[in-house]
Amino acid sequence: MKGPGPSAAAAEPAWVPDESVRARSRFLRAMKSWGFGTPAELHEASVADPEWFWRAVVEDLDITFTTPFERVVDESAGRLFPRWFPGGRINAATLCAHRHAESELATKEAVVYEGDGGQRRALTYGELSERVRRFAANLAQLGVGRGDRVVLFLPVVPEAVVAFLGCAMLGAISVPAFTGYGPDALAARLNDSGAVALVTADGTTRRGKRVALKDTADRAVAESPGVRHVVVVRHLADDVPMTAGRDVYWDELPADPPEIRTADTESNDPLTIIYTSGTTGKPKGILHSHAGFTVKAATDFAYGFDIHADDVIAWIADLGWMLGPLLILGGLQLGATIVLTEGVPDYPSPGRLWELAERDGVTFQGIAPTAARALMARGQRDFGDLSRLRAFASTGEAWDEPTWHWLFDQVGQAKRPIVNYSGGTETGGGILVAYPFLPMEPASFNGPLPGMDVAVLDADGKPVTGQVGELTVHNTWPGMTHAFWQDRERYVETYWSKWDGVWLHGDLTAVDASGTWRIHGRSDDTIKVSGRRVGPAEIEAALLKDRRIAEAAVIGVPDAQRGQRVVAFVVPREGNTGGDDLVETALANVGKAFAPSLHLVTTLPKTKNGKIMRRAIRARHLGEPVGDMSSLDPATPLEAIPAADHTGVRE
Repeated sequence: MKGPGPSAAAAEPAWVPDESVRARSRFLRAMKSWGFGTPAELHEASVADPEWFWRAVVEDLDITFTTPFERVVDESAGRLFPRWFPGGRINAATLCAHRHAESELATKEAVVYEGDGGQRRALTYGELSERVRRFAANLAQLGVGRGDRVVLFLPVVPEAVVAFLGCAMLGAISVPAFTGYGPDALAARLNDSGAVALVTADGTTRRGKRVALKDTADRAVAESPGVRHVVVVRHLADDVPMTAGRDVYWDELPADPPEIRTADTESNDPLTIIYTSGTTGKPKGILHSHAGFTVKAATDFAYGFDIHADDVIAWIADLGWMLGPLLILGGLQLGATIVLTEGVPDYPSPGRLWELAERDGVTFQGIAPTAARALMARGQRDFGDLSRLRAFASTGEAWDEPTWHWLFDQVGQAKRPIVNYSGGTETGGGILVAYPFLPMEPASFNGPLPGMDVAVLDADGKPVTGQVGELTVHNTWPGMTHAFWQDRERYVETYWSKWDGVWLHGDLTAVDASGTWRIHGRSDDTIKVSGRRVGPAEIEAALLKDRRIAEAAVIGVPDAQRGQRVVAFVVPREGNTGGDDLVETALANVGKAFAPSLHLVTTLPKTKNGKIMRRAIRARHLGEPVGDMSSLDPATPLEAIPAADHTGVRE
C-alpha cells in the first residue's frame, strides 16, 4: 500500500468522538465483525485483497444482485479498464426504490422537496417505486429503449429522482444537466451523448426569481436534431410554448401505461453519463455503471458518513453535478430520507438551512464552505432546534479555518463533526473523508475511503509526507468511471498518463505524519465557482459568439465568498471597443452562475504553437511567479495582461 490508512492520531483535534458516536459507526461494526482491530488494519486489507473486501461490503450493505457476479473484478481489458462484478445482474432502481417498497420502509418518506418559496412535497418509498415504474413505462411508450440516452434538465423536484431511477429501470442511460446552463452548454451535452429525449420543467426559481428552463431547453433542442421527445414537468405552472408531436407535459403522460419489467442490467451496463469540464476541449462525459456507482455510493454513505435508515440527509445539490446522483444512490440505497432543496441556503431567510433542519428532522446536513461563509457574514446567532442533527458534511471545495470553526463551534456547539469529503465525478464518490468516529483537525480529512490506496506524490513520483504534492490513487475501485463517453484516449491521457498505473486526480494535497490530510486546490486550470466546476473553454466559446470579440481567455481567481470567480480577458476585433454588454453573450449561452468579470486586452500570451497560456495569465493577473516562459511567442507579450487591481470593464 503506497499511502496511509485512516488515522486516530490527529495532532490537535477539534473533534474527538465520544463512545455513542463510535458505538453507532457502521464502519467500526463491520471492522469488528470482519476481525480487525483498527481502521488502519481494515483499510490495508481492503486494498490488499479487493476480492474479499468488496464481497464483504456487498453482503454487509445488502447490495442485492438478482444474479450473483462471477468475481469482483475482471482486468482482461487492461488495468485501466476494469469490469466490476462481471456477470452479476443488478439495477439501481431496484436498490433505491422497488425493494424498499416491499419492506417495512414502504410508508417512510424517501424524498422530500423543499421549494424556494417555502413549498414542501414528499414521496414515500412506496410512492417513489410506483412512480418510477410508471415513468419507465411511459418512456418505453415514447420509444425510448435500453441504452438510449435521456438528458435530465430538471430542478431538484421529486420528479427528478423519479426520472433518474425511471431511466435506470428501463435500462436507458440518464444524462443529468445543471439547471444553470445556457442553451449552448445544454445542446453540447444533448449532441455529445446522442440523446433521444429530454426531460425538463417549465421553470425553476432562484432567490424567488423565475428561471425559464423550458425556453433554454427549446433553444438547445433546436440545435440537437437527435432529440425526438421533450417531457415537461409543470413545476411553476407557467404557460410555456409546447411543440406538437414532440413535447408532452409530465402530468399528461398516461396514468396506466402497459407495465414493463425492470431491465435485467449487467453490472457494467451504463447507468448514467455525468458531464464535467476540463481545461481544454469539449466537456467530458463521465460514464458510470449500475454496479460500480451503486456500490461506491453505498460504501461512502455507510462507512464514510455513517448513514442509517433512520437518517434524514439534506444537501443543496443540483442534479447535474455529481452530488445530485450520489445523494440519490447513496441515501436511498440505505433507506434514508433525502431532502432536496431548491435555490440557495440564505433565501427566503438567512436561517433557511436551520429552519429546514428543524422542520424535516435533518440528521446529516450538507453545507458548502461558500455557503457557510455567506451565512457567517450575516451574523446570525439563533440556529433554532438542531437537536436531531448529528453531523455536518461538505464537499466540492476547501475550507478556511475561521469558517470551519464558525460552523463547528457556533452552529454545531462543538457537538457535531464536519464530515469533509473529497473526490470527483470521475471517481464515482470520495477519495478522502473526515470519518466522524475518529478525531479530526479543523478543515481537514483523517483518511482515505475504504478500498482506496491514496498517496501524495512529489514531482518525481515518490510518496511524500509533510509537503504539498499531487493526490494520487494506486489501485482501482468500484465507482471509477468506465472512461469518458466515446473517448477512451482522452480518459487515459487525463488520469493515467503521468505515472504508469497511477491515477492522477489533479488536486494539490498534503498529508502529515499524524495522518491528517489537507487539499490545497486544483493543479490544473479547471474553475470551481461555489463548488461547481466549469472549463475555461466553455466560457470562452460563449464569449466568442459575440462577433466583436476576436480572442478570449478565461481563468479562475480566488473569491472569499464563492471559492473562485471567473475572470475573462478578451481581445476585441479591430474597430470595436466593447463594453459591459460583452458579458451578456456569456450570460446567455453559459448561464449566470459562471458569468465572468471582463478585461479588454490587446493580445493574449500564447506559446509558439498557438496555445493560450492560461496559467501564465493567471499568475500575471494575481502577481504570482509566472515560471518558465521559454515557450512564449514574443509577439504576444504577457505584459498585456493587467494586474488584479486594474480597473477593467467589469471587475
